[in-house]
Amino acid sequence: MDMTLDVSTRADGSLVIRATGDVGVEDAVQLRQTLVHAVRRTRPLRLIVDLAGAESVDSINVGTFAATCALADVHQVAVFFDDPAPELAAQLATAGVPPWRLRRSERS
Repeated sequence: MDMTLDVSTRADGSLVIRATGDVGVEDAVQLRQTLVHAVRRTRPLRLIVDLAGAESVDSINVGTFAATCALADVHQVAVFFDDPAPELAAQLATAGVPPWRLRRSERS
């Protein structure tokens, strides 16, 4: 299944980027541009990357998620990764995403 990205804003001002499907190397540019725009231009207090629907994420994009944390810290945007599959959560942690940024919701 091809990747889709849906971007929405919650009532509390959090920006949510929902990635669904297979997030492959062919999606790297779109994903990176979306995340960088969110952090550098939109600058919400909180950026939530919802990974509940992500069937797979290649290593390039795992690295992009990790780099987003550092960029967001510079711009004072709190970034969280919600509901990654256990294997993806382990990959994110290995790539340097701090464990407190990985969250499981009650819907999972």
